[in-house]
Amino acid sequence: MIKVGIVGGTGYTGIELLRILARHPQSEFVAITSRKEAGTPVAKLFPSLRGAVSIGYSDPAKSDLAKCDVVFFATPNTVAMSEAKALLDAGVRVVDLSADFRIKNVAEWEKWYKVKHAAPNLVGQAVYGLPEVNRAKIKGARLVANPGCYPTAVQLGLLPLAETGAVDLDHLIADAKSGVSGAGKKAEEHLLFSEAADNFKAYGVSGHRHWPEILQGLDAAAGRSVGLTFLPHLVPMIRGIHATLYARITASFDFQKLYEDRYRGEPFVDVLPSGSEPDTRSVRATNTCRIAIHRPHAGDMLVVLSVIDNLGKGAAGQAVQNMNIMFGFEETMGLSHLAVVP
Repeated sequence: MIKVGIVGGTGYTGIELLRILARHPQSEFVAITSRKEAGTPVAKLFPSLRGAVSIGYSDPAKSDLAKCDVVFFATPNTVAMSEAKALLDAGVRVVDLSADFRIKNVAEWEKWYKVKHAAPNLVGQAVYGLPEVNRAKIKGARLVANPGCYPTAVQLGLLPLAETGAVDLDHLIADAKSGVSGAGKKAEEHLLFSEAADNFKAYGVSGHRHWPEILQGLDAAAGRSVGLTFLPHLVPMIRGIHATLYARITASFDFQKLYEDRYRGEPFVDVLPSGSEPDTRSVRATNTCRIAIHRPHAGDMLVVLSVIDNLGKGAAGQAVQNMNIMFGFEETMGLSHLAVVP
């Protein structure tokens, strides 16, 4: 049994962590922090957790985080980079769900996140937590940078192509759509029901901060610089990401077999039969990525469909998957949820 702490237990990813870990057979909550809700029982704020989570929120400054075996940061960007070092020095292992440690080039990170990095010396120690790529490194990690939601869906969809080079890697396109929970729980006009419902729009077209994170992973897989156009969209649903990925074929290849071979044995990547069309509902509330391969009109354009739950495999589910790897548990422990349909 390991002692678990969560910093930021009231946001969407924090709530999802609570939901998953409350039924994890090897985890015990020691501290769940919230400055605003300190002293409030977790189950009072979230009745869905009644009978499953018995402790209350604590002030971060007065919490028992140093007594934990692992602490999850389910916080806005810039929080973990200021607080992680003290926990690491105390022997606590850290899984950061924000973007603070994902990008290895600190100057690039500062360019996209518009702030000076508070712990650049920790960036090199952080292991990027995409298990399908870094499983061996995650096992010994003290600090894991949990991938972003868009980067997870896009990288898993394009990695086999980057690794083999059977497509034009200079002109990849990722057309991705996300539910509104991907923007977090903050109050902003474009997330209001009357703004997001019955609406569909692109955003960040001139540049999105998940782009360098995706490129970092694809460049490493390809062993060279890759060209990617990434276009995110907001759709009127609560949770889920659908990434439609385009690549021009440059070599003869059985792409269905390529994907089946690459992800064979991966517990949370499901390569569907040829011709399938995965939808976000098929992964809702799960830690699964479903992928389908298409070659429209038998032409030279390969289309890869990749779907995840942005709060599951795109955030909290993947964070627990990383925890399982770090502590030598069965990788699927606590993550066997089936999709919620409808």
